[in-house]
Amino acid sequence: MGTFSVRIEVGGISGSQFVQFEALVDTGSTYTVLPKETLDQLGIERGGQRSFELGDDRIVEYPIGYVRLRLNGDQTIVLVVFGPEGIAPLLGATALEHLSLAVDPIHQRLVPVNALMK
Repeated sequence: MGTFSVRIEVGGISGSQFVQFEALVDTGSTYTVLPKETLDQLGIERGGQRSFELGDDRIVEYPIGYVRLRLNGDQTIVLVVFGPEGIAPLLGATALEHLSLAVDPIHQRLVPVNALMK
């Protein structure tokens, strides 16, 4: 599957200030990851730390918080990882689930899906 990016807007939970990103759609990443310097500038509070397994099998810890995320006219509150300085923004799997979106790998786009309630 190829990779592709989408434009997202991220702001504080109150929704008063947003910053735009081109984020790589990464279903292999549980959470959305953004550069810590940007999250700090937005005033996003750290709410603890989580452990993460990287592609090279290393385990690292990063702070987490919550942001309001906008994508294609929809918005939701998601857990965000304070990534290392200079990291490329990643749109993770849980944000896609919150927005009821799935990846269309053939056309490299996000498509709406029905949420499940069985």
